[in-house]
Amino acid sequence: MAEGKKWFMGLFMAVVLASCAAKKEVYMFTSFHEPASEGLRLLYSYDAYHWTDLNYTFLKPEAGDAKIMRDPSIARGPDGTYHLVWTTGWKNDKGFGYSSSKDLIHWSPQQHIRIMANEPTTVNVWAPEIFYDDEQKQFIIVWASTIPFRFPKGQEDENNNHRLYYTTTKDFVAFTPAKLFLDPGFSVIDAQIVKVAKKNYVLVMKDNTRPNRNILVASATNPLGPYSNYSKRFTELFSEGPNATKAGNKWLIYYDSYRLKRYGAMSTTNFKTFTDVSNQVSVPEGHKHGTIFKVSKQTLNNIKKEIGQKQAAALSK
Repeated sequence: MAEGKKWFMGLFMAVVLASCAAKKEVYMFTSFHEPASEGLRLLYSYDAYHWTDLNYTFLKPEAGDAKIMRDPSIARGPDGTYHLVWTTGWKNDKGFGYSSSKDLIHWSPQQHIRIMANEPTTVNVWAPEIFYDDEQKQFIIVWASTIPFRFPKGQEDENNNHRLYYTTTKDFVAFTPAKLFLDPGFSVIDAQIVKVAKKNYVLVMKDNTRPNRNILVASATNPLGPYSNYSKRFTELFSEGPNATKAGNKWLIYYDSYRLKRYGAMSTTNFKTFTDVSNQVSVPEGHKHGTIFKVSKQTLNNIKKEIGQKQAAALSK
């Protein structure tokens, strides 16, 4: 009886500690401001609905010819390292930017990963999204590229007829050759892999065809696909940059409603029905296409402290 009571108390304390640890986590949202030459910005939130801009540039873009940073995406590895990838050019660019950090403050030297160099007619490498596959113990990076006359197209120009490609890596030194990730039969960009549960993955993406240009999802049992069961488009026209995060028992899908000049959000519990909750969220003006991840509250406090010290030092000069 005593042993049973001890076991129950141990289990109870484990649940309490896990709950406390979860409450100490903070949502972070990578961001950039137009014209994309300043670099990485970060927003934070305690509830995934209300966001605050740290109002600081963490990494000035140096990779690629254009020296810009668009669509920054971060995933944390099992060793605690944050891995960042981003768009380095609008066109005539066959790679993406990469850097890593242990604390989101100090970053490794930037690299330009020319992942589409083997496709000489590639127009662009847009919106690389990074995902850690905890089952295969590897990172998957998915992006959109146009290779003219490779696929059937709709009303859009040949140079704007995108499909999704991917590479995998375990160390960010060796990358597998770029392969086709998804050809849904239409131009598609801005794709994010979401793990809902074991063998249950969702791909959130933008239908980039004319006149659509809005958001949909598809599902798979493996992060690399094949994806099927495409949903209806569930956002208004001129929506892009979707990113999903779990908030309580719901998923929030944020997206840039660029014609309306605001950030919108959809709520779902099953990725089949979607409710517009745009009036329940607040996103700072100027925020553009990023990804949401979690950090400890201590990490956020360390970042705030570092920013304060640097701003104080700048004022004292």
